Amino acid sequence: MPHAPIPIMRGITGSLSLSIFDVWRSGTMEFERVPVDGSKKMPDDYMDSIEPFDYAGLKPFSTAYLPGYLADKYDVTAHESMERADRRFRSSAIDQMRRDVSGYETVNQVGDNVRLHRGKVHYALMPVWTLRTKWKNEDYLFMMNGQTGNMVGDLPVSNGKVGAFFAVLAVVLSGLMLWSGLGQLIARIFLA
Repeated sequence: MPHAPIPIMRGITGSLSLSIFDVWRSGTMEFERVPVDGSKKMPDDYMDSIEPFDYAGLKPFSTAYLPGYLADKYDVTAHESMERADRRFRSSAIDQMRRDVSGYETVNQVGDNVRLHRGKVHYALMPVWTLRTKWKNEDYLFMMNGQTGNMVGDLPVSNGKVGAFFAVLAVVLSGLMLWSGLGQLIARIFLA
């Protein structure tokens, strides 16, 4: 490619070499046992965050597993879950193809052509423990994968305590800097 003069600073010029490449990727991917949340009550991003699940130990469903526990019946039909499953398959395939393109400073995706072939849908009751709690009139949800212990949730945060923590930290660090003379050294460097 030809070199073109470009202004760098106040009349100083240099040259820039730019190479553009077309990169094409194609492939076939198979997905098995990709869970899609079957409950409208559960946030999908929480459910995605506590994956993966171990499918090797799955057993046929029996109400004998549930005494003493609460379980919700699914309220998302197989047909309704297909769109979400398709989005997950599509984004996973595109992400994998993107990761395969390396050695370039920037890569701009121009298009894609993902064709999906659906398999069967199977319902499964996965070991997900949930905790809902209320603190200062706010509801908080926590979820845990019962196999791996992966946990997700929003912790209640007291803005006053966070502000007080950083204020105390600033005072302590300022005191240490003044006591050690480091503050004067920093002032000389930045004010010189």
